[in-house]
Formats: sequence, C-alpha cells, structure tokens
Amino acid sequence: MTDGQQKKPKTSEDLYTPVQFLKGVGPQRALLLEKMGLRSVADVLFFFPRNYQDFSELIDIGALQEGGTASVLGQVKDIESWRTRNGTAVLAALIECEGNVLRGIWFNQNYLSKKFAVGQWVMFQGIAKQKEGRWEMTHPQTTWFPDDELPDQGTIIPVYSTTSGLNQKKIRDIVKQTVESYQDAVNDVFPEDFRMRHGFLDIQTAIRQIHHPENEEALVQARTRFVFQELFVLQLALAMRRARLQAAENAPALPLDAKIHARILRRFPFELSSCQQLAAGEIARDMGRRIPMNRLLHGEVGSGKTAVATFAMLLAIAHGKQAVLMAPTDLLARQHVRSLEAWLKNGRVRVAVWTGSQSTSERKALAEEIRSGRIQIVVGTHALLSSPPPFPDLGLVVIDEQHKFGVRQRGALRESGINPHYLVMTATPIPRTVAMTAFGDLDISTLDKPAGRRHPVNTYLGNAENKESWWEFVRKKLREGRQAYVVAPLVQADDDSTLSSAETLLESLANGPLEEFRIDLLHGRQKPAEKEAVMLGFQRGLTQVLVATSVIEVGINVPNATVMTIESAERFGLSQLHQLRGRINRGEHSGYICVFPTEDTEEPNERLLSFVECDNGFDLAEKDFELRGPGNLFSSQQHGLPPLRIADLLRDGNLLKHARQLATDLVEHDPDLNQPNWADLKKMIILRYGSALEISDVG
Repeated sequence: MTDGQQKKPKTSEDLYTPVQFLKGVGPQRALLLEKMGLRSVADVLFFFPRNYQDFSELIDIGALQEGGTASVLGQVKDIESWRTRNGTAVLAALIECEGNVLRGIWFNQNYLSKKFAVGQWVMFQGIAKQKEGRWEMTHPQTTWFPDDELPDQGTIIPVYSTTSGLNQKKIRDIVKQTVESYQDAVNDVFPEDFRMRHGFLDIQTAIRQIHHPENEEALVQARTRFVFQELFVLQLALAMRRARLQAAENAPALPLDAKIHARILRRFPFELSSCQQLAAGEIARDMGRRIPMNRLLHGEVGSGKTAVATFAMLLAIAHGKQAVLMAPTDLLARQHVRSLEAWLKNGRVRVAVWTGSQSTSERKALAEEIRSGRIQIVVGTHALLSSPPPFPDLGLVVIDEQHKFGVRQRGALRESGINPHYLVMTATPIPRTVAMTAFGDLDISTLDKPAGRRHPVNTYLGNAENKESWWEFVRKKLREGRQAYVVAPLVQADDDSTLSSAETLLESLANGPLEEFRIDLLHGRQKPAEKEAVMLGFQRGLTQVLVATSVIEVGINVPNATVMTIESAERFGLSQLHQLRGRINRGEHSGYICVFPTEDTEEPNERLLSFVECDNGFDLAEKDFELRGPGNLFSSQQHGLPPLRIADLLRDGNLLKHARQLATDLVEHDPDLNQPNWADLKKMIILRYGSALEISDVG
C-alpha cells in the first residue's frame, strides 16, 4: 500500500465475514471456533469474556503490608513439602520478584505440588503476614502463567471460554485483532439521544472496553451497556408479541354472566377459595374479549390450579366451545381426567384422553367423537401437538406444567383465522425476574394460598445416625393405616454412582425395614399402562409403599399417603422438593417427610436446611433461584428462548426492571418499532427472537 492509499474502512457487511479469513485462524482453527458457536466476525466481537484477571492492583513484594490483602506476581524459586509432628501435610512455594521473596503455604493440599515448577511465573492473591523475617500467604489464590502469557502490571486481562486445541492466549489474540480491525463496522442499535439520556457507552467504546478494559470503572460501564441491551432486546420482543396478540381480536368472546357463573360453581363439590375466585375472575375477563387470552397461572402447592383451569374450560363449554388440557406426561394427563370426571359426573360434559400410547383405532374413534362435538374436553400429552385431533370449535387451550413445553408450542393448536384463548399453568412459583423473561409475554395470575384446610407437613433432615429410627416411624404410620412414598433421583444406579436409585431402594426396603408391607415401583421408563396400574393400586390402598422417581412430583393425589422419604435429596431443587412435599398434605391426617442426603455429601447442605426451615413455595423458589440460577428452573430448551449471553438475572434484576419499563413504554407508542431511528434495533430483535416468539413478520 502506497503512502497516498488508505485502508478501506470496514462496513456492517464485513461483520458476516467467516472466521477462517481472520488473521491467524484458517480452515482448521475455524472448525474449532465453530464448535464454540463462533462462525463470523460478529460472533467473535460479541464473544464476551466469562471472567477477568485483574492485575491493575498488582504490588511489588517489597511494598507488602502486614495483614493487607494483596496481589503479587513472582517467579517460582523453590518448592518444598513436609509433614508436621501431628501428620499434617504442608506444601510451600517460594516466589521472587526484583530480589524480594514471598512464600505461599498450603495445608493438606499436596496435589498442588504438581502444578508448580521452578522458573514458572505465578500470581498469589491473599493476606500477607511476616513470619521469621519474610513474607507469607496462607492458602493464597494462585494463578499460573506460561512465559508467553505473562500479564503486564496494571492491566485487566479477559478470560474466555476455550475448547480443546485453542488455548487462552490464542483466543485472546484472535479476539484482540478482530476488535481492532472491525469494531468501527458495528452500527449502534441505540439512537444517540437515547444512549446519552440513559448514560450508556457508544457501541465501539463498549466493545473495546468489554474485551480490554482500561480500568474497573470502564469494565462496569461496558458490561452495563451490553447487559441492558440484551435485556432490552428481549423485553421489546416480548412486548411486541403481547401487543400483536392484543391487536389481533380474532378469538371468540366468551363472557361470564351470573347464570353461567352459578352453573359452573355448582359443578364443584367444594367452595373456591378467595384467591381461586380472584384468578377465575381475571381469566373470565380475558375470555370475555375477542383478544386471545395469554395468561399464566402459578401458585403455591395445593392451591387448586386445576380447579381454576376447570372453571375456565366450563366457561368455554357454556358458550358451545371445546377445551383442551395438555399435560407433559401420560400419568398426569390421566390424573386430570380422573379429577374432571369426579367433578363433572352428574353433568353432560364429556371428557376424553388423547395420548401417544393409544392405538390407531382408538384415536380414529375418538377423532370422530371430537369432530362431532360430542366430546367437549380433551386431555392429552405431546400427542396433541404431533397428531392433533380435529376440533371444530376450539375455544380454550390449557397447558399444564408450561416450562416442559416450548413458547411456540402454545400456538400449535391454533385454528386458521381463529385463535383459542390460552391459559398456561405451572405448579412451581416463579421468581419475579424469571417471570419477566421466560414468561414475559404473558399476563400472570397467582394463587398464593393452599385451597381448603391443609395440615402443615412436618419436615426433617435425616442422617445415617437417625435413619433406623425414621424407618421405625414409617412402620408405625403404615401400621396405623397410612401409606408412604419413597423417592429417589434415579431409576437405576450407575456402576460408579453413590446416589440412590428407585430399583435398588425397592429391593433393600422389601428385604429390610419395610419387608412386612406391600411395595410397588413407579418411574418414567415404564409403559403408560404399567404406570396407570401401579398408580391405581396405590390410590386404592392395595399398595402401602410406593417407591418412585420425581414422576410423582405433580398431579398425584392420594390423601391417605402422609409419609415421604427422599433419598439423595441434594440432587433435587428446592422447588422440586416442595412439590414432592405437597403430595402428603392432601387429606385429614398430618404429613411427615424426611430428606436424606447422599452419605458422602458434605454437611450441612444449605439447600436442604432451607427446605426444612421454610414451607412457603414462593420463598423457596426465590432461594432456589439464588442458589442454582435460572438455568435449572427454566432452561432455554424448556422455554424456547435463546440463552442470555451476558446478563445474569440474579445480579442484574434492577437493569431487567429498567429495561422492561422502557420496552413497555416504547412499544405502547410504537408497537412495531416503525420509527426510522429504531430500524437497527428492530432487525436485531427479529434476528434473535423472531422465530421463537413468532414476530418475524412484524411490520
């Protein structure tokens, strides 16, 4: 290139350049990058560090102060190990920098000796103390560096996810040169006045600072920009979906009048609780409009969600429509059928079940009954999606355990031109920040109190020492005529697993502490007919003890079963444990549950202690969210949305609320984001969420 020539500036089209054409990549490394989801320049620019190594606070060994926390970089000069008189293993590594030395000390961690080598550069972070005239750190946090990755003092170094064949240094080099070459090609999706008003960095500065921050403040500003942008894009997508559904006005209007209301309430052999009535009222108001209802019903264990859903289905039927109730398992679908048939036994409403286990001839006969309108309520599983029955006049779709279905599946039973109303339910109370993301396109009704009179469940944390006394208590309750559940996380034990399994538990209990009682087994791998037979035997009292996996977590109603034992309980989430506990307070007798951790699990287990101490499902859901994160509650595969790249719902709750409010206000004034200054943002929304939320053709 001559002095008079200038390098051609990069444009947004260059962001689609395949990674193999980046300097230092090539075809082979491109395959490795593709394994990490990095296919284009844009992917690399927005491949955010998973962590950072902060060397901005590095100090010289000679400047250490007694009792102060410090980060020190030095070269390993000596490694020693020995045992004290009482047998404690001691490891010491001496590092030196500019003639000053610091010794790191570890007790009973000799495995670390393999990581040290004389001449190697390491960083110690910890509390420095002087001992016998030299500086020491006990159990310092240690970072090891190859010679070619030695950091510069005063810098903050990004740490990226890696894959086999690509080390940290190579990924840093690829990202760095990509940022330097292409950062100016990125268009800022935020209009300048919006960005300035809310104090966000421009996109080029944010990209540069997120990958190579000048200091901690610059890093915080860059991360805030990208977290807000990610959450704002999601909230806008959800708000646009909501606005689109509300503008459709293509659902049947099914108003609730006093006559219909009284007729529905007479169907129930009990009085609806105050929170059930409130939720039913919210649902009825939605169904009375031509705008398709899109509502979530969640609540406490035993709060009566099925009764509220039945109220909604009967409202649809009162207007000559049909209703669907979709459940994630054959077992739960058949449980719903039994409940509905018991409540509707003296009326003319007909209920049928539609599952994948039915024969072709059964399906054919049922299809004709549904097509004719003689069957008003169809309860089924995923088979309703893969081979839907022919509904002539579908008015309402109820989806139970919504998080086990995808977002797009909510609309799978939609008829051409007409939308049924949708009510989705979950038995797990949902933390607020999760509700604003995974279920942000839904209106929400909450049942925060159990329906009817419920006895509190006595909850205990067991251990090896008190296990025999617990089994004695179980035997006592069984002799009194009660029934019991024993729950395990696995169906079968792996060869190298210490976890409890249902099959091994059945054998050990039948030949041990519960040998005098009738025991049966229930798990998800059994055929539907086998599961149905086992469950009926337990409901009728023919079986006294049911050994099961978490398949009994929801929808199982056996009032006489009042005792539960959960083995390897640390493998279950808090909300899941609370759902299991909800199986044993459904009758007139008090319930008792004891959770046993796997024997080699460290105690105390924080989650299990929280479970024992708290019986409120909403509080436990928040605690579960705090301890395990949202991925365990509603994974991207479950709710159908792409995973978040940089936002952390636990840490970034305030930014989420801010993004939601701004998104709601913006869509209220411009539902399809047709203003020219939002054009780039709209493209980003459709690219990321258009398919999952069915907003690809907005505008």
